[in-house]
Amino acid sequence: MVEANAVLGVSAVALGMVLTPGPNMMYLVSRSITQGRRAGAVSLAGVAVGFLVYLAAANLGLSVVFLAVPGLYLAVKLAGAGYLAWLAWQALRPGGQSVFAVRELTPDSPRRLFSMGLLTNLLNPKIAVMYLSLIPQFEDVGAGHLLAQGFLLGGVQIAVSLAVNLVLVLAAGTIAGFLAGRPAWLRVQRWLMGTVLGALAVRLVTDHTSATLA
Repeated sequence: MVEANAVLGVSAVALGMVLTPGPNMMYLVSRSITQGRRAGAVSLAGVAVGFLVYLAAANLGLSVVFLAVPGLYLAVKLAGAGYLAWLAWQALRPGGQSVFAVRELTPDSPRRLFSMGLLTNLLNPKIAVMYLSLIPQFEDVGAGHLLAQGFLLGGVQIAVSLAVNLVLVLAAGTIAGFLAGRPAWLRVQRWLMGTVLGALAVRLVTDHTSATLA
């Protein structure tokens, strides 16, 4: 039903997005550094619920809309490519502070950590673009079971994102200490992420298979 190429494609997109500094990464890393791994894990649980909310909303309504109005899908797809290009520039431009910089934050309760993780993810524009534009292009209308495809591919994205974020939560303090005195490594990180995102943006713009995708 879902081809291996689609799973690999979603995995690559999800990996590129999760490795790009954004609201989720900044919140999880900052909490893990200042309040410990347990706090980071509780925050990540909130982020996970946010992913599930997006997954359900996107698959229970947006697929039907895209099938009925193909031009709308094309517009959203181009918007997604534009946003990826903007993220690539943000990663490559000079200046900016690393997400692993140590910051002073007031400790929060587990309930607040969870709710802030959830809210941060729900308000994260990267995740909205992921579910509205990027994942749908890997769904094949001709293969049928569009709803099942959406949930399966969305589950792949969630698995990749949570796995990477869990590693960041567990290793945030170590990574922060390692990068503190190594600005060259930070530049390599930024250039790598910017290149991946730029390549994904070009792929979206040059892909001409939108007529069979939703």
